[in-house]
Amino acid sequence: MGKNNSKMFNERRGTPVPTDPLASLLKDLLTAEELAALPRGWQVIGEVLLVHVPPVLQPKKALIADGLLKLYPRCKTVMETHRIAGEYRQPVFEKLAGDGTETLHKENYVVYKLDVAKVMFSQGNFYERQRMGTVGKGEKVVDMFAGIGYFTLPMAVHARPEKILAIELNPESYGYLCENVRLNHVEDIVEPVPGDCREKTPAGWADRAIMGYVGTTQEYLPWGIRALRPGGILHYHETTPDKLVFGRPIENIKNAAKVQGRSAEILETIKVKKYSPGVWHVVVDARID
Repeated sequence: MGKNNSKMFNERRGTPVPTDPLASLLKDLLTAEELAALPRGWQVIGEVLLVHVPPVLQPKKALIADGLLKLYPRCKTVMETHRIAGEYRQPVFEKLAGDGTETLHKENYVVYKLDVAKVMFSQGNFYERQRMGTVGKGEKVVDMFAGIGYFTLPMAVHARPEKILAIELNPESYGYLCENVRLNHVEDIVEPVPGDCREKTPAGWADRAIMGYVGTTQEYLPWGIRALRPGGILHYHETTPDKLVFGRPIENIKNAAKVQGRSAEILETIKVKKYSPGVWHVVVDARID
């Protein structure tokens, strides 16, 4: 992640002096108020930069984008993502500079090919993707919301399960999933499956199930639990208000297991990232007996 947490100004003989590299680059082109409002963090996904420009700087966003391209000469495009929308969680964006939004992003010895304008890639999920590379060795795994292979690929590359069924509904993401399986040479492990996980998830087959979708994940819990053999592990993602972390997702898992005459033992709870004001993206790991 292209993040700079240095203080915007140092006091030198009573004069504010920019120390942030973007501010230093633009110090003669922006007012002091504008320099103070400059974004201090951005994402670098392959050759594409994603940045949020605050309202006060909207008239200067082309200038900011050009500055970012100077800071990152290997990058070709700067985009501002406004929101993630729809069932497929697709980005709504504006291109600020450059051309071309398809890129190769390399992370933890895994290669992800994607079009940043068409599919989401959250760098805030980095540690969870990394964690998925440490589990599942020799197991049968179902990834119910595989996307372009966010969790499937690190698991396949590093942990080497026996088999991963990677299910994806969005045709755009499914196409990149198939290509990423080839790029990472894990065709012997990963079977990409197009379609709705409620129809494609096998019952009683998996040692481990990944439910990496957020928004309405609880609606899919019956299929995630049904997929698991006794003693299987569920990785359940949910977006949860502060006051309900981790109570609500744990209750959702236990209730869904109970409906099927099964029990759930909570193994681990993780805050992945802040999703929105007052809301966390969390993961709960549970053993389903």
